[in-house]
This record gives sequence, structure tokens and C-alpha cells, in this order.
Amino acid sequence: MSIETPAVATKGDAAKLDRVVIRFAGDSGDGMQLVGDRFTELSAAFGNDLATLPNYPAEIRAPAGTVAGVSSFQVHISDHDIVTPGDGPNVLVAMNPAALKANLSDLSPGSTVIVNVDGFGERDLDKAGYLDNPLHDGSLAAFTVYEVPMTSITIEATRDLQVKPRVAERSKNFFALGLICWMYTRPVKPIVEWIEAKYAKKEQVREANLAAFRAGRNFGETAELFDHPYEVEPASLPPGTYTNIVGNAAVAYGLIAGAQQAKLQMVYASYPITPASDILHELSKHKNFGVRTMQAEDEIAAAAIAVGAAFSGALAVTGTSGPGLDLKAEAIGLAVSLELPMVIVDVQRAGPSTGMPTKTEQTDLLLALYGRHGESPVPVVAATSSSDCFAAAFEAVRLAVKYRTPVILLTDGYLANGAEPWRLPDLSALPDISVPFATEANHDNGFWPYLRDPTTLARPWAIPGTPGLMHRIGGIEKEDGSGNISYQPENHERMVHLRQAKVDGIAADIPGVELDHQDGAELLVIGWGSTWGAIKAGVRRVRAGGEAVAHAHLRHLNPFPADLGDVLARYPKVLCPEMNLGQLAMLLRGRYLVDVRSYTKVRGVPFRAAEMEARMLEEIRR
Repeated sequence: MSIETPAVATKGDAAKLDRVVIRFAGDSGDGMQLVGDRFTELSAAFGNDLATLPNYPAEIRAPAGTVAGVSSFQVHISDHDIVTPGDGPNVLVAMNPAALKANLSDLSPGSTVIVNVDGFGERDLDKAGYLDNPLHDGSLAAFTVYEVPMTSITIEATRDLQVKPRVAERSKNFFALGLICWMYTRPVKPIVEWIEAKYAKKEQVREANLAAFRAGRNFGETAELFDHPYEVEPASLPPGTYTNIVGNAAVAYGLIAGAQQAKLQMVYASYPITPASDILHELSKHKNFGVRTMQAEDEIAAAAIAVGAAFSGALAVTGTSGPGLDLKAEAIGLAVSLELPMVIVDVQRAGPSTGMPTKTEQTDLLLALYGRHGESPVPVVAATSSSDCFAAAFEAVRLAVKYRTPVILLTDGYLANGAEPWRLPDLSALPDISVPFATEANHDNGFWPYLRDPTTLARPWAIPGTPGLMHRIGGIEKEDGSGNISYQPENHERMVHLRQAKVDGIAADIPGVELDHQDGAELLVIGWGSTWGAIKAGVRRVRAGGEAVAHAHLRHLNPFPADLGDVLARYPKVLCPEMNLGQLAMLLRGRYLVDVRSYTKVRGVPFRAAEMEARMLEEIRR
């Protein structure tokens, strides 16, 4: 595997880097996600461009000290625009042998490894599956290794605070953070203020963490292990106000914005499931925007609540991951029959069944398109990056309310948990997507619920209890127009075609393919969802090497953009990278009769830019 080496320029006491990838790794109880988050927030405030890749154990209580229990957090910071969290770390902080073993294969020769040498006892080595100590057997000769007694220094630094030994030992993650903050010239004050606020009511924990953080910085400055610190300067980003955001939060904000612009109260019902649960947690904080959240007893109940909320005139949303989307299928089919607006957020994870619940994949595309009985078409929208989750969620709301249909929004575990800078949108520029409710009879015989708008084919939306608008909807097939129960074959076929035509007609209401074309390109790389960053980085590398390549990325997966067939036909070679076994590629081949070649990966982790570059060059040269 190839990992780019950051460019170094020495200036003053610190060496200038254009970018660096750092990975914190340890046991799931070592607080690696916490210190990774803190370093990320610090770098975002400093002005770096960044992208992160948290990685959690797939088992809830994997044995401590084992490879299965390793948790890691990778952050890529730079002084220029970046689109991935990096192919692998330039710096690995390993708190124990298991963390080293789990992450060693991602390191390139010359990388830096900082180990908590106190965690490399005989028992620790045995639990990680090491026969010999890797710090002594020469297996790390290709790397620059720093052995730092993090645990013992932390305990010594907290000795006068009279904290419990367990509390002192657990603070070693802040020692590691302090050391890395010194190495990369991060400011001290924001971390100190955060610790003081976070642990204001836990005096011993607060004081221990502060002491450990300061001890880590002091160690870096005084131990003389390191030649000098490094500095990654702020990036030149388009003007605007930025904040650091993860994908699940961006989805929540996009849904809130959609509800506000639709002038609707939002009802969000879900059942806890990894990695979608944080959407519920975030939305529960925003009752001031008319958001009502409900934790249902199961996935089926959550979907049924959303259907009921839509019937009552609310923006209905339910969130889940793949196993939950399986269970929601019948209720989504009911919403198709009712022709009511509803958004279903699917944060994809590795399956089937429980699979690897903390790992990422793109394996639910065919499920989103076809995973219901009967002809039950729904629009499908996919986000491309963590910050893009906002726009994708807003678009899902727009389509749902305008066309009176359930819409599935696809993200995945990588987008949901990854972070990047997000330029706050101009809220005044968001479109008004409000839809008037029916208030009067629309037929000589009163109110007919299936009389359609001639342009959108959407039926009227009437709030139950509106005087004079009594009507019937339900899961049994209804007569076109009146809504009376109908078993007539001709009517059923007409309703099936109308529901399909309504979704197909959305193609005229969405942008054409956004094509990044390069003169002379014979290869088009087409993707969807979270492969965007790796594909874009791969395209940049290929072009930097003098080859031509084009790139298109799809947000709308049902219906496809109206000009997609024409775009595909322009290129003699089409490559489709996906974190599945070729679902979009199969759809494109079947729909447009184009020889689309699949490039697949189902390892629970995203593509790397180097992988993309190599495959693109292979296709160009074949």
C-alpha cells in the first residue's frame, strides 16, 4: 500500500508539514474516540482542513487487550483541500500491543509509532497474540518508534492529587493527547477549558485529566526524544463561517431545515441501532424547532408511528440501518399506497444479519430500490460526504413533501461518524418547500383523496378532522380519484402505473449529471455515496500523473438523472467503484446497456485513494 509522505519544510523551531495523518489506537476503554474528537475539534478551530475515520470494535464487550477490542480514531489534517481521512497513518499512537497489531499493516515504512511501553507487559502481549515483544524483536525496524511510559508518568503526575489509582490510570489518554498536541503545535487553552467544563462535577477526574494532559505536553518538550515539533498551517478554504460536523448531525440539521422550510412540525421515530442512533440523540435536543422525537419499542413500531405522523400532517421521519430497513418494509409499502410524505434514513452498515455493526458498507442500494413486496417505487437519495448529509437530507424532505411519497436517504457508517469542516449554509437561500393542505372539497361528490396534480401527480394532503374533507385511504387498493376500495384489475394496473410515473417524473425536477470531465478522457469513473472522497482523490492523483479521467457521482439513485444515459454513452470505458458486490453497476448495465466494469470492496472500511488510483490506471491502460 502506498501512503503519501507529507511535505516538510523547516521554519524556526517547528518543521512545516502540508498534511499529516494521525491515528490514536487502544482498547475500547482507553478513550481513543474522546481524544481523537478533541484533537479534531482543536484542528478545526485552528483552521485546518480535515477528515476523520473513527473505527469501533464490532463486539459490544470484546475482551480487553485483544485485537477484537481495539478502538481507533484517525484524523487527517492539512493546509489545503482534502477529501479523505488518509490511506493510512503517518503517526500511530498505540496504547497496548493489540492496538499495535491491529493497525501495523496500515503503516508505510518510515511512519512514526508512539507506544505506551507500560502497556507491553507479558500478559498484554499474550492477550494480543504476540509470542515475542515487537519492541525488541526487530519487527518494527522499518518505523521510527518512540517508547513512552504513558501510564507510569500519568500516575506520577497525579500522585499529589490523591485521586484513585484507577482514575489516574484512565487519564493516560489525555497524556497521549498532550504529547500529540505538543508535536503538532496545537494550542493548550481550548483543551484545558473543555476538560474543566466537561468534568466540572467530577473533581478527581477533572484534575487527573488536566495533570495528564500537561504531563504529556511537558514530556514532549523536555524528554529530548523528538528533534522538533511540527506545524500544519491553516487551510485556504472558501470564505464563510465553518464548524466541524459529523454526518449524523448533518442529517439531523438537514431534516430540521427541511421541516422549517416546509413549515411543518417534524416527528422522528426510531429504535436504537448502530450507527444511526445519534440522529435521534441530536434531534431530541431541538424541540424549539417543533421537533418531536420518539424512541419506539421496535423498528416496525417506529415506521408505523411515522406513517401515522404523516397522516396527521407532520413531516414524518424514521431512521435506521440495514436490519431495521428490512423490518420497516411493510410500513414503507403502506406509505406508498397512502401516498404520504415520509423520509426514511438508512445509515448503512456491514451485513447481512447483524454482520459487523460498527463497520461501513454500501450494500443496501438494491434493498432501498426493491426491498418491498408489490410494485412500490420510492425515490432514493444518497449523501456523498459527512457535510453533504445536510443537503441530501434537505433534498429528501423536498421530494417527499412535493410528491407525497416516502423517500429513502442513504448514508453509511463512514459518513455518519466521520467529521469534516462544514461551511454553514445561507438559510435565507434555502427554497420554500411548503405545501398547502387541502381545505376545501375538490369534487362534486365532496373530497376525493386521489385527484392528482397534473404536473407532479401528487395527491392532495388533507389533515384528518378538516371539516368537509372526510376521506378514506389505506393499504387495500383504492379507486383512482375517489379513494373507494377497488378490486378492478384495470384500476389496479392504472394505480401501479401512476405511482411509478410519479416517481419517474422526478427526473425532470433534479439536476443533470454533475460531470467532472477532462479533455481526452476515455474512462469515466462513476460512483454514489461515500466513495466520492476516495474517487475524487484517486482522480486527482491520476491527473497529476499525466493521465486523463472523468468522474461523475450520483446523488439521485431513483430516478436517475435524465441525461445519465447520454453521459455514459460518451465514454468507451466506465468504472463503478462500490462498497458492495456491484449493485449500481448492475443497474447501469441493465438500464443503459453499457459495459460498466465493477470495482468492489466489502471489508468494512472505505476505499483508499491509492487503491482508486491503481485501478483507474489499470482501466486506462487496458
